Amino acid sequence: MDAAPKEPGTRDKILIAAATMLGENPTARLSVRAVAARAQVSTGSLRHFFPTQRALIDTVIAGLYDVDIPDDPINDHTRTPNERLITGLRLLLAQVGTGDRARRAWGAVYDAYVASAPSDDDTTTYLALERMGRHRIERWLATLVEEGAIPAGAIEQRARFLMTVVTGLMTERALPADAVRVETETETLRLAVHAVTSALAGTPSPATAP
Repeated sequence: MDAAPKEPGTRDKILIAAATMLGENPTARLSVRAVAARAQVSTGSLRHFFPTQRALIDTVIAGLYDVDIPDDPINDHTRTPNERLITGLRLLLAQVGTGDRARRAWGAVYDAYVASAPSDDDTTTYLALERMGRHRIERWLATLVEEGAIPAGAIEQRARFLMTVVTGLMTERALPADAVRVETETETLRLAVHAVTSALAGTPSPATAP
């Protein structure tokens, strides 16, 4: 007879609850009280494992860094390296959606981090989430470097550049748009990816680069 599935321990329950809250709302404030309530544990139990909110946030984000994306496009070798990277960046953009959904997402970010000065813990949460997105791009770039598909070096700088482009496009999605802007999003991604995958900084960008 198979043994019953083992129930997660208190620490795991806390981490699962916090990660779920961030998955539902990236601007969620992971306060001790809110996470403890979601995990159905006491605040004392939470503080036993995570004495500060920052310790909790850092542990949650660190655990999310290496979570694999199902059907990660970087592993799709039927596409060119540029196409694989562009598809990955589109996955990041998809997190905010378009239209009303994008406006709600941007509004939540504005309310949490722009409308008023964020607390130290809010800042820690935002920077950790930003690092997580950049870390994903760094992994994609490292994969392509290991394959010999793109030049080595400056992975962190290239990832920061691509993350800045994605952040800008996320913001644009929340603003009134016309058909032209929607079409130019693809061209923007193509130009950005070409810039970080070219062997030389001065390599001309083909108008129809993949």
